[in-house]
Amino acid sequence: MIILDTSIWIEFLTLNPDYFDKIKDLLENQKILSIECIFAELLQGAKNTRERNVLISYWNCLPKCSTDNIWIEAGIYSSENKLISKGVGIIDCVILLSANRHNAKICTLDKNLKKILKKEIIFNL
Repeated sequence: MIILDTSIWIEFLTLNPDYFDKIKDLLENQKILSIECIFAELLQGAKNTRERNVLISYWNCLPKCSTDNIWIEAGIYSSENKLISKGVGIIDCVILLSANRHNAKICTLDKNLKKILKKEIIFNL
């Protein structure tokens, strides 16, 4: 399974030809795992009801990461690894820990996040 971070979803939703077909294929083959905080970020940026409905539609049909205690674990992980000083925020930590929990890969355009990820966990389009 693959977790798309917010930056990748934005490229898909804006129909960027460098990403759209590849992500569409992953979605059609049920390879995408969703995380609530990513969709919250996307919904925060929705410009109208249509965009919100599209996002909610994706959210409703995608498999979801379990989030039990993930925010507390992310805070501890971030603190122990001093990630805030490396430009890696709490949502990125949630993404990383969710990927670890679900044996998933992460697809991101975030350079700071990529710097702390092991090569094996990164999914490149």
